[in-house]
Amino acid sequence: MLRKYRIKDYDFKLVFMLIALSVIGILAVGSAEKELQQKQLMGFLLGLFLMIVISLFDYGVFLRFWWVIYAINAVLLLLVMFFGKEVSGAQRWLDIGIQFQPSELAKILLILFYAKFIMKYEEKINDIKILFFAIALVAPVLFMILKQPDLSTTIMIFIVFCVMFFVGGISYKYVFGILGVAIPAFVIVFMQILQPDQNIIEKYQRNRIMAWLHPEDYATTEAYQQLNSIMAIGSGQLSGKGLNNNVVNSVKNGNFISEPQTDFIFTIIGEELGFIGGCLVVFLVVGIATECIIIAYKAKDMSGKIIAAGMGALVGFQGILNICVATGLMPNTGIPLPFVSAGLTSMVALYIGMGFVLNVRLQAIRKYNN
Repeated sequence: MLRKYRIKDYDFKLVFMLIALSVIGILAVGSAEKELQQKQLMGFLLGLFLMIVISLFDYGVFLRFWWVIYAINAVLLLLVMFFGKEVSGAQRWLDIGIQFQPSELAKILLILFYAKFIMKYEEKINDIKILFFAIALVAPVLFMILKQPDLSTTIMIFIVFCVMFFVGGISYKYVFGILGVAIPAFVIVFMQILQPDQNIIEKYQRNRIMAWLHPEDYATTEAYQQLNSIMAIGSGQLSGKGLNNNVVNSVKNGNFISEPQTDFIFTIIGEELGFIGGCLVVFLVVGIATECIIIAYKAKDMSGKIIAAGMGALVGFQGILNICVATGLMPNTGIPLPFVSAGLTSMVALYIGMGFVLNVRLQAIRKYNN
């Protein structure tokens, strides 16, 4: 199970990018909410430790317990439904002495589960029965997360699910067929959502979309945060106002952004580290996602390919989505910036996922050398 690898084969480039992004996050979280900085640092150190340990173990051994992984995921989400702790109108947390968010862990567990699933049915991946089986397995998970309610995480998991099956070799006829149905369906549903009497999504979710389309009409309500976020990022100019500054005209210091340590952490980075800091974060997010895709391309087997591609899709799509929300390019979704936003569960879960990615690379190099 535990294998010996050559130190020079370790992907230090990926590790460096992860550490750099996490350090920026620790500094930004500390500036946004000082009392959370130590917790963020502890999450980083714990995550880094777990990543290194997991990277030295054969991921194939973990995947032998793929149904156990699925069961653990389902049980945790069920516990949230019945015994979860409600915070700000959302029931997403379990409190067992320590408070954590199972939906963040669900992203990683599903990647591991479907890595084994796709490899097992690799030759039958385009069999309609197998595809329906795969959808039937992910549907309850998506439903339980959606009911928390957590629409953004539900969408993110579905995107990663689609990416994994695309990498797994699903036929282009299915891809184009699904797109041919999904795109018109999305347009129709979107138009229905815009109607005042719609009941497809929650009222607050519709208001966020309307605020994105017509921010001037919601300037003091739903669009308030995004408009202030855009103003704050712009005010940072090239090099920013500096971390932990006492500038009077700071959007952060004026408390014009609620929960800046989580969903709008990129606002803090843009205002206090400026265009340079913002570009550095974008570069690191894209760099981490790209490195995962490169590792996927060189993986020794299909399960390794799916693990690396799934993690790359998760970090890439979630990171860009968060940044787009902070800059007003997309409606407010309430999704964290990977490795940056405050959140112990998210940080540790992502590092666990990256531990598997590192092992995928180590095993690919080991196989090549042998």
